[in-house]
Parts: sequence; C-alpha cells; structure tokens
Amino acid sequence: MREETEALLLSKGMSFSKHSAVIAAFGEHFALPGLLDAKFHRYLIEGFEVRQVADYEAREEVSQATARTTLDRASEFLQAAKSFLYKPGSPDCLNRGRLG
Repeated sequence: MREETEALLLSKGMSFSKHSAVIAAFGEHFALPGLLDAKFHRYLIEGFEVRQVADYEAREEVSQATARTTLDRASEFLQAAKSFLYKPGSPDCLNRGRLG
C-alpha cells in the first residue's frame, strides 16, 4: 500500500522517505479532508504494523487470517487509489502511466 500512497501524495506534489511520514501525510491530505475514506488511513497504519511484525519480530508470526485481511485491504486500497488518480475531471487526475 505504500507505493499507492506515495503515488497519491505525488499527485499533490508531495514526497516523503519515511514510512511514518507517508502515513501521516496521507491522513492529513486524503483522510481528514474526505478525499478518500478514513478507513484507508487505518488500513495503512495496521498494514505497517503487520509488516513490522513480519520483518522484525523473530518470535512472532503473522497469522493466515491477518495476512488475508491485509491482502484484501491492500486490494481495496489499490482500487480506491486508482479511482482517485484516474477520475476524469479531477485536478489530481493522472493522464499517463498506470497503477497495478
């Protein structure tokens, strides 16, 4: 979901290197003003937490159910990002390139 979030932020001329900054900027510029459903901000936060566990917690595992939920949310997030970025008439519409 990070790449889709970065594409959304780039559509507004913003770029960040830290994951936490990407998540915060998405919340501020997309979730709070209602450009995208606030649930996607929660998805980003929870997805990042799952990734942290999977990558760095040697004694903890990500359950199959958690992995499935995260994948389903990522798919939903991708569709929302594509709809936003390619919405005809939107000032943020991208007329070139493609996501997914």
